[in-house]
Amino acid sequence: MTILVLGLALFLLVHSVPMMPSLRSALIARLGENRWRGVHSLLAALGLGLIVWGFGRARWEGAPMWFENEKGMRHATLLVLLPVFPLFFAAYLPGWIRARVVHPMLTATILWAVGHLLYVGSAPAVTLFAGFAVWALADRMSLARRRPERPEIPPFGRNDALAVAAGLAVYGLMLWKGHLWLIGVSPLG
Repeated sequence: MTILVLGLALFLLVHSVPMMPSLRSALIARLGENRWRGVHSLLAALGLGLIVWGFGRARWEGAPMWFENEKGMRHATLLVLLPVFPLFFAAYLPGWIRARVVHPMLTATILWAVGHLLYVGSAPAVTLFAGFAVWALADRMSLARRRPERPEIPPFGRNDALAVAAGLAVYGLMLWKGHLWLIGVSPLG
């Protein structure tokens, strides 16, 4: 589980730099905007690779920390995860959802992590999902301090409909075969 923890620490640390505007400014001043983006991307990719590798190795370690495979919790998880992909797409498609939610990617990350914590209770899974949940909550609170102004909220439009449609299609694909293919576990049992 050491590799998982190292990857999680690296990935979340590099993504925490925006929470510290003075550190971010200092890094950009020292490296330049493009070089900082390159270093950020490289470290994030390395962290993500370590997370995937470490979770794959540690996945079946340890006894469950709470009840797993409860039918009701599976349904609760599927319900909590329903808006995750639409929010993910809305982060890149400006419109009503993006303006209303403020940072849909962080909200999607929180829902993704909490949804999985409802159902998956092994030590590696709790480490992974709790780490992402805590980080996303901290970043969301930090964002409120860094950007206190709210943008003007446009009416629900084409980009919002596209985010919802694409998100639900991807969610359906993940339920059907995607999660089994990518993760090795079917969310439907």
